[in-house]
Amino acid sequence: MIISRTPVRISFFGGGTDYRDHYEENGGAVIGTTIDKYVYVTINRLSNFFDYKIRIGYSKSELVNSVNDIVHPSVRECLKHKAVDGNLDLHIVADLPARTGLGSSSAFTVGFLHALYTLEGKIGSKKQLANDALYVEQDLIKENVGSQDQIHASYGGFNVIEFSSGKFRVRPVIISKEKHQALEDSIMVFFTGQT
Repeated sequence: MIISRTPVRISFFGGGTDYRDHYEENGGAVIGTTIDKYVYVTINRLSNFFDYKIRIGYSKSELVNSVNDIVHPSVRECLKHKAVDGNLDLHIVADLPARTGLGSSSAFTVGFLHALYTLEGKIGSKKQLANDALYVEQDLIKENVGSQDQIHASYGGFNVIEFSSGKFRVRPVIISKEKHQALEDSIMVFFTGQT
């Protein structure tokens, strides 16, 4: 069984400049950090004894024989992108509910792609995972999303991400332990129950 754990993020500055239409023309930059809340993906090979080839468990359950029959858009397009066609048992669990505004859907896409690379016996680099997640979400699913969530989830940590002409650059923010602790002590995040 393969288990991936991918962090969600808090964005401090620059949201909106990470949309492709914006940074292709004007450039862009965001500052943010991942936090200690995660999206977990488990993948196991499904035996041939079942009446279906793919079992997916999240807030819903899907039992299908073809990748094309999968309703969950990220699962379907990631499997197509990686040319995986069946005998999979996939489960998605998260520390937070969906639609909290912390990039959980992109954290899922990154974590799922990471697990699929592992299933192939490969290790996807941070840059490869970010680029693959961007491709799946923006080009295959055609979601109207920015680019910071996928990159934060792939790289983790406290970063400045700069965007220009279809490229991104990640610069880790290096601060002392004391300043890091002061920052953590100064931030409070609340769940209002609304999404």
